[in-house]
Amino acid sequence: METLQQQYRVPEIYGAFWFNSDPIALGALRGYPILVDFWDYACQSCLRTLPYVQEWHRRYSDKGLVVLGVHTPRFPFATDPINVRGALEKLSIFYPVVMDNDFLVWGAFHAEVWPTRYLIDKHGFIRYIQQGEGSYENFEHAIQSLVTEAGYHDDFPLVMDPIRESDRAGAVCYRATPQVLAGWQRGTIGNVEGYSPESTIHYEDPGFYLDGRLYLHGDWLNSRNYLKLNESEGREGHVTIVYQAKEVNAVLTPEGEKSFQVFVRQDDDYLDETNRGEDIRIDEQGRSFLVVEEGRMYKLVRNKEYGEHRLKVSTRSNGFALYSISFVSCAYQEMISHN
Repeated sequence: METLQQQYRVPEIYGAFWFNSDPIALGALRGYPILVDFWDYACQSCLRTLPYVQEWHRRYSDKGLVVLGVHTPRFPFATDPINVRGALEKLSIFYPVVMDNDFLVWGAFHAEVWPTRYLIDKHGFIRYIQQGEGSYENFEHAIQSLVTEAGYHDDFPLVMDPIRESDRAGAVCYRATPQVLAGWQRGTIGNVEGYSPESTIHYEDPGFYLDGRLYLHGDWLNSRNYLKLNESEGREGHVTIVYQAKEVNAVLTPEGEKSFQVFVRQDDDYLDETNRGEDIRIDEQGRSFLVVEEGRMYKLVRNKEYGEHRLKVSTRSNGFALYSISFVSCAYQEMISHN
């Protein structure tokens, strides 16, 4: 967490769509400490940080803290106000959120990564910046400090316990496979066929995989931001990736068809109760699958330990569109395999 002196004034926040509030002028909030959270509802790290921001809002809003969310979307489907409103309702976000589709607020704050949290003091100066996950305990102490500076002098609650074991001091984070984007603009395909922008290409699974690359089989439309299955006669297509991590998440959307099944295997086996992510279901035949109903991040795999695995995602639906696959690496100390 970066600590700043009183030298950088907070810029104003302008946005066409505000949720849970009328438009707010930060200049009118002098005298109040402010937490500004840049996030995206389809961002893995943002969703892992969100419960802390929500709890800080619950704990400190009656003590003077103002919490504002700035929703800066990574993918086009998250620019739709209807989708954002639906996400806010599902995530139970009640503090004000402004849409930043054109990255104007992002640029004014010089944000660089999702999520980024800023703490502003009662005089309107940016005092603390946290990029990415982590430093939750230190950040809450900073909140308490600025709330005290603003005039609150009663007792504070104890700092939050970590929400996840991986957030505790002593948790070990190995280097995970970096996020893999799917679209031709920034994507990484391992097939020799490569990309052909805005075209449908037939791919053959090579059967040999390098870490952190997407390997396709079937006919796939290469779009700027995603890969979409484009098979005829209901034939199956699949994506394979080798990764090193503990958990796997994927950003998926239904393009046209909705509520279709996507089957997920790891190391040639279907997932089970020991390693399935929250969005995975198990059918009567023991097959692990998820149902894609809306554009968002889906939680696929939650292994007990960090390790290297091969993930295969398959479907027969031409509504299947893959935007990205991301990974979580943290593992609690005694859960790490040294074999």
